[in-house]
Amino acid sequence: MLGFNNEIPSPVIFGCIGTELTSAEIDLFQDCRPFGLILFEHNCKNPTQLSELIFQFRETVGFRDAAVLIDQEGGRVTRMKPPHWRLPPAAGVFSKIFEKNEDIALRAAYLNARLIGKELANVKISVNCLPVLDLPELGSHDVIGDRALGKDVRTISLLGGILCRGLMEEGVSPIIKHIPGHGRAKVDSHRELPLVDTSLQELKSTDFIPFRNLCHIPWAMTAHVVYSAIDKNRAATISPIVINEVVRNQIGFEGLLLSDDIGMEALSGSKGDRAQYILEAGCDLVLECSGKIKDMVDVASVLPAMKKETRNRAELAEKNRIENIVNDGLLKQEALREFDQILTDFLS
Repeated sequence: MLGFNNEIPSPVIFGCIGTELTSAEIDLFQDCRPFGLILFEHNCKNPTQLSELIFQFRETVGFRDAAVLIDQEGGRVTRMKPPHWRLPPAAGVFSKIFEKNEDIALRAAYLNARLIGKELANVKISVNCLPVLDLPELGSHDVIGDRALGKDVRTISLLGGILCRGLMEEGVSPIIKHIPGHGRAKVDSHRELPLVDTSLQELKSTDFIPFRNLCHIPWAMTAHVVYSAIDKNRAATISPIVINEVVRNQIGFEGLLLSDDIGMEALSGSKGDRAQYILEAGCDLVLECSGKIKDMVDVASVLPAMKKETRNRAELAEKNRIENIVNDGLLKQEALREFDQILTDFLS
């Protein structure tokens, strides 16, 4: 399992600045013991280096299975890139195939997830921030765009489910995002705070459905979006109403709830303030991606010890990750040949 020993981690996922931990990062991580690490392109030079960085992080925090996350969606959101890793297609590709042949689209998405999972598991990355379950609305900002799995809740739910299955069979936990839905946002939450004024009844019958259908997945990531029909004053990430009444009760998600990056401009206040708001709202974990020591110290200074409820969810998520591994002998080259043939047949 997670191997907490007698140490209780801090409820935070931090980034780091380079291809190995600096002395300042090591000192901070040994002191505050973050629950996990998130990786970006600047952290991923080659498989050997990346494996060593991940080992170094886990040795530093003292948790042998500390969570290591990445956004390896495919398309424009890809952190591990050629020549050392394959470039997966954007999720929108599977939606296009789905319109022509549902079974083939599901097979393609499954193979893609297995291929991604193999590369992540090879360097001991345990969590992938995939799939995007947001339902895009006509006229919404392109921040979701071709990252979306479809234009209707059925397509998104089916493709999202098969992506989760493929990752889990390789020993990688998926994260459903951005709960309870980012698809209606007219602005990019990296730059400003989106406001969605859709009625709660309509949200329940549309945006929430893919998340409800996949609420059994052990990880989810929040949306930095204000839903005026639910809480007109706070983004979902920092809203106890959205977290408790919508995410936990109406959608039924009971797993680890991770904030989106607190460095995004949709949120205001100091990094420490944001972290406090997130945990007080009911999120389990704070995500701080910058890798800047000053920002991480600001966050670490306000963090409580991880709650027992969160530790229990983390243990269940790790148990789920291990138990879903499938040793079926699927070879990377065989999967890649079949996958490439599907793309050739349906997209050329």
